[in-house]
Amino acid sequence: MAYIKNPALIEQNSFEIIQGIIDEIRPSYVFKSEIEEKIIKRAIHTTADFEYLDILKISEQAVNAISEAIKNGATLYTDTQMALSGINKTKLKAFGCKSACYISEESVVKLAKEKEMTRSMAAVEIAAKEPGEKIFVIGNAPTALYKIIELTQKGELLPAAIVGVPVGFVGAAESKETLAQTNIPYILSQGRKGGSNLAAAIINAVLYAL
Repeated sequence: MAYIKNPALIEQNSFEIIQGIIDEIRPSYVFKSEIEEKIIKRAIHTTADFEYLDILKISEQAVNAISEAIKNGATLYTDTQMALSGINKTKLKAFGCKSACYISEESVVKLAKEKEMTRSMAAVEIAAKEPGEKIFVIGNAPTALYKIIELTQKGELLPAAIVGVPVGFVGAAESKETLAQTNIPYILSQGRKGGSNLAAAIINAVLYAL
């Protein structure tokens, strides 16, 4: 069988196909900026879902906030190991950044039981106490998103930015609606769609543009 084996060529062809489909189904669609085009196209590349042309929302300061935090060596906190594994570690390391997912840590499990909350919420509480700039990358847990917002409103956390794209039916859409009403720089997906793969892809899109 004849098929493409080169990873770079596969990706290049994929993005060409994506643009061709956009030209076909949304000929009048205009991206707001070059970086937003890269983010949205990578979201589509990861999910094969062209609805992200409309439901991926990027706040005015989000890209700059994420970029500057990365350049300053921020720590990226994810809510799942899947999101953590999907982020390009080589690129992060080049900027002196760290990444972490505390969902399975003993301290998180213990705190979650003590406070009768989800482990995702407990992980955020522990991350909030650590020093340095923080970017939260949430692809699965609406409760984590709510906890980040709650601690920020209390003045106990100051996230540089949030990628908030939890997927699901219980609290996913609502948590993102709540995030959109805050002053925290955000990239979010409206409605039920999202996921850890999408969260990682969004971060990678920014990393690749730096």
